[in-house]
Amino acid sequence: MSTPRILVTGGSGFIGSALVKALVKSGAQVRVLDDNSRGRPRRLHAVEEEIEFIGGDIRDAAAVDAATKGMDEVHHLAFVNGTEFFYTQPDLVLDVGVRGMINVIDACRKHNVSNLILASSSEVYQTPPQVPTDESAPLSVPDVLNPRYSYGGGKLISELMTINYGRKYFERVLIFRPHNVYGPDMGFEHVVPQFALRLRKLADAQAEGTLRFDIQGSGEETRSFCYVDDLVAGVMAMRDKGEHLNIYHVGTTEELSIADVARKIAAAAGRSIEIVPGKLQAGGTPRRCPDISKLAALGYRPRVTLDEGLKPTLDWYWKNADLAPKDKN
Repeated sequence: MSTPRILVTGGSGFIGSALVKALVKSGAQVRVLDDNSRGRPRRLHAVEEEIEFIGGDIRDAAAVDAATKGMDEVHHLAFVNGTEFFYTQPDLVLDVGVRGMINVIDACRKHNVSNLILASSSEVYQTPPQVPTDESAPLSVPDVLNPRYSYGGGKLISELMTINYGRKYFERVLIFRPHNVYGPDMGFEHVVPQFALRLRKLADAQAEGTLRFDIQGSGEETRSFCYVDDLVAGVMAMRDKGEHLNIYHVGTTEELSIADVARKIAAAAGRSIEIVPGKLQAGGTPRRCPDISKLAALGYRPRVTLDEGLKPTLDWYWKNADLAPKDKN
């Protein structure tokens, strides 16, 4: 069997770079397209001699066309993630999401790329009707006036395009919906790094005693966190055995409250905290936990508990706090 040639868009991003390393390890010939506006070249240092990197914007049709030429498979991950961006730059989120998807499909059709894998998101459900949630749950954009849904809406459009173009122009298209993936060097716009760095500042300012820790919402909101190694294992299992025109959840079934996550982070720092509830941003989801039985049928088993995954994650952020944007945390 010939060596597969795979393009990963957004390949210097958090999830993209982890997937690139797994694909290289599997023996694939990997090309990355990223403009590094949010991706970080340091994430690819371990494989930089083994991949081809192309600097380019997913919104640039010519750049996507050039990067796709000669490929057998495209993994499309280029998107603007991070909850704060959904509210502050919804036009950018949609521009990257929708224009990028159009460019990828056009380039694949032009260059006869028959295999396409799309990274979607649990945000396509907004508030799922039941938890745990399986892949058949209805998708929704409940309020077009809320900028948060720029992300979920963009992913929903991308899924519709992937499935419906996939019926006619591709031999195999697959979609995975990650659920709250975390790990070292995941960026600074997510709950785990934000909690970690804010706790460090509070601890530096107050050497002893219980720390007052402000959060959005009541703290009873839940999430199911998936360590990045488990996410990659899930995507690779899907790529190996997944069926054409199918969608797969990747995550864990360990559902925890946000307050418990904060307490775990504090405990890792050797401190106790008093949770101070606050206002939840409009559009936030009260509960989120995936049903992963569909992917489990392909052999997927998440192995890293949140307690296990937090240690390397927190270690990285506490050692690299100087990399955080100066106006954050």
